[in-house]
Amino acid sequence: LAGGIILGVALWLRHDSQTTNILYLQLGDKQAPNTFYVGIYILIAVGAVMMFVGFLGCYGAIQESQCLLGTFFTCLVILFACEVAAGIWGFVNKDQIAKDVKQFYDQAFQQALMADSDTNNGKTVVKTFHETLDCCGPDNMIGALTPLWREELCPKKDSLLKNLIEPSSCHRKIDELFSGKLYLIGIAAIVVAVIMIFEMILSMVLCCGIRNSSVY
Repeated sequence: LAGGIILGVALWLRHDSQTTNILYLQLGDKQAPNTFYVGIYILIAVGAVMMFVGFLGCYGAIQESQCLLGTFFTCLVILFACEVAAGIWGFVNKDQIAKDVKQFYDQAFQQALMADSDTNNGKTVVKTFHETLDCCGPDNMIGALTPLWREELCPKKDSLLKNLIEPSSCHRKIDELFSGKLYLIGIAAIVVAVIMIFEMILSMVLCCGIRNSSVY
């Protein structure tokens, strides 16, 4: 069940409309940075393997097989090591993921402002960012000094009140998007790690109990 929940969360994160709309973009020959998906793929793999290993543990407990329970324990140790490695990787790359996406957005934004912007897809990329994240422009001074692009690149608001409100910067929205998603991945990883620790303890207790009972 835990493996199924982790797999479901990972697949939801993988196919979330906001991240897929942004991370599938291409600026000329350059693909948007998709390092974010590495952590999700690890969660998908761990969730799928956990489901299989869970069946192995249940069958071993029903059959009271020390061999199957030992294999179950070994698989859990390997999965736990992968989980810790993924957690360390996510913590180290937490800020870098958002930074790479912001740099990709800035490059597209600069190309969208160029005179020959019709020859590249900079405007399309920028509009996708603006519509997906409901934001308008970067944090830097380019946005403040060139207000004419807002009419063309920023999403139109439905009401007059929304038009009067200053839209959020895309840099801040990108930070919020990926920090929120990475927190979800982190919470899922912690839950899995705690469950795995209990599974390892209980499988060893059961294995030792079967061994002791077989002596008598």
